[in-house]
Amino acid sequence: MNYVYFDLETQRSANDVGGWDKKSDMLMSVGVTYSTERGNYRIYTEDDVEELIQELLDADCVVGYNHIYFDYAVLMGYTILDLAEQTTNLDLMLDLEKILDHRPKLDAVASACLGEGKTAIGIDAIKWWRQGKYKEVAEYCCYDVKVTKEVHEFGARHGRVAYVNRFNQRDEVAVDWSV
Repeated sequence: MNYVYFDLETQRSANDVGGWDKKSDMLMSVGVTYSTERGNYRIYTEDDVEELIQELLDADCVVGYNHIYFDYAVLMGYTILDLAEQTTNLDLMLDLEKILDHRPKLDAVASACLGEGKTAIGIDAIKWWRQGKYKEVAEYCCYDVKVTKEVHEFGARHGRVAYVNRFNQRDEVAVDWSV
């Protein structure tokens, strides 16, 4: 089974494009996948977006963190395909939201499960992009994919994940992310 872990960064913020309802106008700066079939990461630029979309369509399961409502919406600026409908997905954040009635941040789950969190935040990636620091954007996005993969593997292996809740307390929740 080919799991494709996926994340992307944007060139523009929600403020730049006039709100969160215009995600397709944010434009992708970098997209990253990790394919369990290939066993490696792949970095996509905006010029390669059609190849990225094809990899997502070919995957047995796309795993991400808020990729259904954010990353796929950004990709709608490049395709007419409804990626959420045409792919099999495990959106870890949406799965946790169903259980917890709120959307924990990836950093809150990663730090509690793995002992390490994200290296930056999305707005940093936009700043780096504008400064021409493309390597930093790609590294940040690769790291987010790595963290997403490790959180998924942790949950699949243990049947639960830990997270830091809104009161800054460590908590745990059962998940069914078996591979």
